[in-house]
Amino acid sequence: MAGKKIKKLSSGKPQAHYKLVTSDVCTVCKKQCARGIKYMALMERPGAVGEGVPCVLTRYTK
Repeated sequence: MAGKKIKKLSSGKPQAHYKLVTSDVCTVCKKQCARGIKYMALMERPGAVGEGVPCVLTRYTK
């Protein structure tokens, strides 16, 4: 009986991952990026709900 074949992911480059940070982390950041500044502006609105934004300064690879 033949088993189920499992496809292997063959990516040559390691994939980059970013940590999600909230607007309070973006506020105290020394190197504020355009994405973080835009996110801070959105979170200043009353009733705004956000889950965070990927921070380019917290990049890591697996």
